[in-house]
Amino acid sequence: MIAMALALEPILLIADEPTTALDVTTQAQILELIRDLQQRRGMSVMFITHDFGVVAEIANRVCVMRHGKIVELGTPSRCLRILKTPIPKR
Repeated sequence: MIAMALALEPILLIADEPTTALDVTTQAQILELIRDLQQRRGMSVMFITHDFGVVAEIANRVCVMRHGKIVELGTPSRCLRILKTPIPKR
């Protein structure tokens, strides 16, 4: 699927849960591939995930959404530190 997404040489790659249900080794390989492609092609990547470990590994900027609204925006370390406190349900 990554090859198909890159065929038209996009400036933005949208990766929706690309590492879900993968073993740790394969997950690391996919993250390395995405990071390498991003650097070599100079493209942006919108990486959608629920896995904060993956966020800490790959992201430069984080946008956390809840019910379609942005609740946090910033660096991974800042957002992950803030999100250790559960977001109150409304």
